[in-house]
Amino acid sequence: MSETIGLILLIVGMLFDLFGCIGLVRLPDIYNRLQAATKCVTLGTCMILIGLFAMTGISSAGIKAVLCAVFVLLTSPVAAHALARAAYRAGIRLWDGSVVDRYAEITRKKETES
Repeated sequence: MSETIGLILLIVGMLFDLFGCIGLVRLPDIYNRLQAATKCVTLGTCMILIGLFAMTGISSAGIKAVLCAVFVLLTSPVAAHALARAAYRAGIRLWDGSVVDRYAEITRKKETES
């Protein structure tokens, strides 16, 4: 039973990783690409690692998989946020089809208040 659950998690995780990679190629600007990379790839990689844990059980490989999943969950969103903030501060413009720039609104509001 755990082999089946592990295999399903592996397949679903690979699909999420595939969709994240497609998003990296297809989306128009760095901010949208970071969203695809962060959400899809983080979820896909964690599902693959949890699937590995379900297949191996409580063993050295299973425990390492869970530790790696926790590490990915903690570091991937932080790294994506840092990259997006650095890109914005470096002056990389949003895609022309972007509707709202909340960060610019917040910084303008802070500048007018001080």
